[in-house]
Amino acid sequence: MSTRRQFRRPQNTGYLVGAILGLVCLLFLFWPSQESFHARGPMNAGHEKLKCAACHNQAPGSSRQQLQVNVRYLLGLRQTVADFGHQDVTNEVCLRCHERRNDRHPVYRFFEPRFKKAREAIQPQFCTSCHLEHTGRRVTVPSTGYCVNCHEKTKLKNDPISIPHERLIADKRWESCLGCHDFHGNHVMKTETAVDQAFPPETIRRYFAGGTSPYPKEKHQKAKEEVEDE
Repeated sequence: MSTRRQFRRPQNTGYLVGAILGLVCLLFLFWPSQESFHARGPMNAGHEKLKCAACHNQAPGSSRQQLQVNVRYLLGLRQTVADFGHQDVTNEVCLRCHERRNDRHPVYRFFEPRFKKAREAIQPQFCTSCHLEHTGRRVTVPSTGYCVNCHEKTKLKNDPISIPHERLIADKRWESCLGCHDFHGNHVMKTETAVDQAFPPETIRRYFAGGTSPYPKEKHQKAKEEVEDE
């Protein structure tokens, strides 16, 4: 009997040490200053200094209440699921820092009935459709192909550019759009009229991937660097 106890003591001590080390590791990983260790991926360009709480609001209720609600949903006793842990990042969260008075493509506009086909194709009514976080990029939608969903029939009576928009559209040169146009219109710039002087598609792709911006540094409105307490 005494021999068995002697063998069990080192074994029990090993379990205890392992549990303590595991708890220390968990505390380390979930300590506020170690957020980067348990993020889903690298922050997108421009968001490197943001804390998780800047975008991820705590879901209402306790963890127990959130579990109970979702179990009721699975059992068919409730029509909607509940957020668990944190709420989904919505347009409202993004616009706390990025709302601009003169945005050329504000997300709310895409909820209009005339953009039904665009909503079905690329969901432009959501910020995260183009700017999905934790990818390390600036823009996560391809730099070509989405303008066609709204501008395929664009015609200008006195077209000011060297190759008319109607011709560019007929030739399916959608990769040229952002060479002259800033999508949100926030950069202080003059629209290029000579198509051959526009930023080449590869430059735009590098910019989307997080590279240097080809657009002027001066902006109409700068994004907030800190989220104001509500």
